[in-house]
Formats: sequence, structure tokens, C-alpha cells
Amino acid sequence: MDILLTHGYFLDEDEHEKKIMKPYPPLGILYISAYLKHRGFNVDVFDTTFSSMQEVRRHIEQSRPPVVGIYTNLMTKLNVLPMIQVCKSAGAYVVLGGPEPPHYAERFLDAGADAVVVGEGELTLEELIPALTRHGPHRLHGIQGVTFRDEQGKLIVNPPRPQIRSLDALPFPDRQAIPMHRYLDTWRHHHGAGSVSIITARGCPYTCKWCSHSVYGNTHRRRSVENVVAELEQIIEQYHPDQLWYADDVFTIHRSWTLKYAAALKERGIRVPFECISRADRLDQEVIDTLRQMGCYRLWIGSESGSQRILDAMDRKTRVEDVQAKVHMLKKAGIQTGMFIMLGYEGEEMPDLQATVDHLKKSDPDLFLTTVAYPIKGTPYYYEVESRIIETKPWHRRTDRDLTVAGRHSKRFYSFATRWMVNEVALHKMLTHRRYNIKKLVKAFINAHIGRLGMAFTRGEVETAPAGRGQIHIENITPR
Repeated sequence: MDILLTHGYFLDEDEHEKKIMKPYPPLGILYISAYLKHRGFNVDVFDTTFSSMQEVRRHIEQSRPPVVGIYTNLMTKLNVLPMIQVCKSAGAYVVLGGPEPPHYAERFLDAGADAVVVGEGELTLEELIPALTRHGPHRLHGIQGVTFRDEQGKLIVNPPRPQIRSLDALPFPDRQAIPMHRYLDTWRHHHGAGSVSIITARGCPYTCKWCSHSVYGNTHRRRSVENVVAELEQIIEQYHPDQLWYADDVFTIHRSWTLKYAAALKERGIRVPFECISRADRLDQEVIDTLRQMGCYRLWIGSESGSQRILDAMDRKTRVEDVQAKVHMLKKAGIQTGMFIMLGYEGEEMPDLQATVDHLKKSDPDLFLTTVAYPIKGTPYYYEVESRIIETKPWHRRTDRDLTVAGRHSKRFYSFATRWMVNEVALHKMLTHRRYNIKKLVKAFINAHIGRLGMAFTRGEVETAPAGRGQIHIENITPR
């Protein structure tokens, strides 16, 4: 074996996901596995989704891989840190990749990692694996896209590696390396339909300030229609999915590509129900009708706020009225709509929250999900509020999700705000659509008022660093 690839997400530890039970495999490491195998490497993949830390430890101790590559993101960081120690105890070199390590490279190296891959991993690992096994972890100079410590302990940040230009040159994800049946069986058991994920492009050119672009960058590189259709035909033949999840950041970003792809699927008689994410400004009537004909049953829009002032502060480059219009068009075409809403962005006040509630009422999406903004290192939002970031836990015990911003409304305030928003919109939906379930109506009415009263009582609470525990913390490990 040349390398073991793994990721550190454990479904059994994710209480939120256990309620939903819609897991998908880690496509990133499956792409890397396929590429490295194609280049002659002996690759083992240990998918942790249905596993445990004990099984990870047992597998590593038994297989003794010379190199372990671990995909790391916000959700998995706190599992990856102990996994590093397990790998080191087994004598392996540890390489970290994904969106989290690049901006905390020095911290991860101090935690035991030997190298951090910045950006896409395929070409970098092809060069890095033999360099590690021949020269060790301190002589990696010249390998683009790698951060490491030299023999004197100095942090070395090598030049970035150019992005892969032709995605068609990459082999399809190595789904055969993991228990795909576990994913399909889980979906079918809980939802009556098995789902498989597929990605048709890399990168997002939009400029939303809170969004991380640390792996695929701000460019947009799309696979050819023929290449994606070939992969989909392989998926259908091998796994017989009942539905698909197009995991692109913005599925319909390229209008002519979308229309050509739909035509190619129709020509081959392929119609598999699917859901995807897009933007309001990348939809029009023809695209919406085409999505419906392709089998799209749900489309998610990153609406984020109903306040144009906040959307402009986020640099979303979208209009509230356009989002509302496109949601109505989607619903009229028979496509369910989901919306992502973000509370607590810099500068948001009560009129902005009210505008978001009004926006949700006017849009009337089938469902919406809320989150409270948090600064992810490496994003413009992080650097805008950097001097006011509050860190109440040491780095090895927290993720960027635990960061908050001094002067912002308190967590209690946003808990009440979410309660108000969800129930106020639910009450409006029941009354508008004449869904007169008295018990649900009364419950939504009471909860909306509790949320509103809670906001009034906590409105004066702002985030501060607790004496003796937290601090306003500024880091400049990675150059901007």
C-alpha cells in the first residue's frame, strides 16, 4: 500500500444527521483514490461514515500504511486531531487536505501532521507520496500546493499548484472502494428511495464574503456533457439509484451547458429524479422547465436574507425580488423549493430580520433552513471582523463554528429569533393555504410570540469575551 485515504466523519456522532439520515459518500477522496490508482499507486480507502474511531484505530494498526491522507473540514476537525496521533503511533506520515487545514496549517503541523495540501489533491499527492517515502517530511521543497516544516522547524509554504484545467481527464470517483450499498440502504430504509451524489463542475466564481473557496477556488471549471452522462450511465448500471443529488455549488450556472445536458439525457432516455442547488439569477423559465423535464423535484436557493442591505454587504450579487419571483416560478412548474437563510451577519438589525420574515412569507418556499453566521478563516467576512472575533475555547477543542463576533447580538437572541422566524412563517403558511390544524396553529402562534418576546428581552445582550475564559483573538498564520 502507498497511501490510505480517510476523512473522519462518523454518522453515529452526528445527532442532527441521525434525525435526517441522508448521508452521502466523500466524493473528494474518491476522486483522489481513482486518480492515484490510475497513476499506478496502491490505494486503500477507509470510509468512516458508518464506522467509529475504534475501528479506524484498528484498521490503521493492522494495515500499517506508510502515508495517510485525511480530508478535513469544519465538521471533522475535532475527530481528525486524534486520528493524526493514531496514524503517527502506527508509523505513518500524515497528510491533511480539504477546506480546513490550509488556513490553520501551522496549527495542524504542530498537532502532528507532516504536510498540508492546499487546493486540489490529485496532482499534489501524486508528487508528494514518493517524496515523503524517499526523503521524509522535512524535504518537500518545490512540491507545489504543500505546506510543511523543514529540518530546522521553519514553516515552508510552497507556491500554489495550478488548478486542473481539464476535469474530463480525471477518472470517475472510486465508488467501488467504499460500501456504497450502506448509503443506498440507509436512504431506502428511511426515505424509501436510494440517492447517489454526482458533481459536474469545480469552483464557484461568486463572491459571497462568508463562503470558503480554499479547495477549488473562485474559478468555474465544468466537465463536458458527454463526460457527465458517461458517469451517470455508470452509476445507473452499478447502483440503480432512485434519485440523484447534484452536489455542484451552483448547478445551473452555465445555461447552455444545462440545456445541452438535458438534451443528452433525453436522447438516451435517462430521467432520474434529483435535487440541486442554484441561484435565482441563474434561472429563467426555459431553464426551470428544462429542470422539471429532467426530473428535478427540489431546488435549493441560497437566499440568506430578505434585506437587500445585508445581501449587498455579503456581496451576494442577487436581488430579493428576483429570489421571490424565481421561487414562485419553480413552484408553478411543480418543483419544490428550499431556501438557506443566514442570521447574524455583520450589521444585521431588527428591520433586517423583519425583512427576512416578510421575504419568506412572500416567497413561500416549501422549506427553509437557518444558520447563524460564523467567520470561517480565509473568507473576506473573517478578515472584516477579525479584530472582534471571540475565541472562548482553545483551538484544539473548537472549530470556526464556535467563533463569534464581539458586539453582535447574543446566541440567546438568535435562538429566539430563529424560533420566531420559523413559527411566524409556519403560521402564515397555514393561514394562507387554509391548512387549519388547530393544534399546529396554536403551537406556531405561541412559539412565534415566545420568540418575539425573547428577542425583546435579550436585545440588549451582545457577545463579549467572558472574563478569565475568552479573548478577542487575532491570528495571522496564513498570509491573505
